[in-house]
Amino acid sequence: TVMQAGAQMIKIEGGAWLSETVQVLTRNGVPVCVHLGLTPQSVHVFGGYKLQAKTREAADQLIADCTAVVEAGAAVLLLECVPAQLGQEIAELFPNTPVIGIGAGNATDGQVLVVQDMLGLTFGRVARFVRNFMKEQSGETAILDAFKAFHA
Repeated sequence: TVMQAGAQMIKIEGGAWLSETVQVLTRNGVPVCVHLGLTPQSVHVFGGYKLQAKTREAADQLIADCTAVVEAGAAVLLLECVPAQLGQEIAELFPNTPVIGIGAGNATDGQVLVVQDMLGLTFGRVARFVRNFMKEQSGETAILDAFKAFHA
């Protein structure tokens, strides 16, 4: 199994429709991180890299999806490209489940930012939530200090 091969957790992309899968995996000792909001493997279904859950109706659906997968046993929620207020709301709704954000505001339990984006090494279009810490700072530790301060 993936756990015997050394994995500590698996990540799947989706919503409430994955609840049964999450439940089966969890029952069999496989911790699951569920990726919600903008899901990269389905990005073209959403019309590209765009902010998700912008309306109250869409936000409520995302909250329902989070509720379903947490009740099924999800160990971590990963929210991508959702309004900061919604990221905070979801983090507050699930105090016993870590909520990690990628462009979901700084009130989630943790943050992900691709190092190439953070250092300005990404070519082409970059998401609006990406901040180039390299051009703002000089020196390697100053960059990391700026990143930590931004997400404090």
